[in-house]
Amino acid sequence: MPFIDVKTSVKVDEAKKTTIENKLTESITLLPGKTANYFMCAVEDNVSMMFHGDKEPTAFVEVKIYGKSTRAAYEALTGRICDILNDEIGVSPEYCYVKFEEVENWGFNKFMF
Repeated sequence: MPFIDVKTSVKVDEAKKTTIENKLTESITLLPGKTANYFMCAVEDNVSMMFHGDKEPTAFVEVKIYGKSTRAAYEALTGRICDILNDEIGVSPEYCYVKFEEVENWGFNKFMF
């Protein structure tokens, strides 16, 4: 049930979005017990953003998971997300925030997990 939502100031073509989505899908296993089976992600590009008072390539990433994980796992996934965005669209880790949210109630397919 993880969901990763990427918002970036960078214009990203469809092929690159697919690459980012695929790499995020692979990376979700850094959180214990999470797999690609119920993983969802979105990449929203060309968002007007400012960080550190300038308009460098920037990203804000929200990771929502059902249940809880560890700080170490969150740190590992943060590193991987920053690497993906740096490698694929040139967003430096210094211009990327990653927010984690642990969700207790999560619905899917007409039922609650």
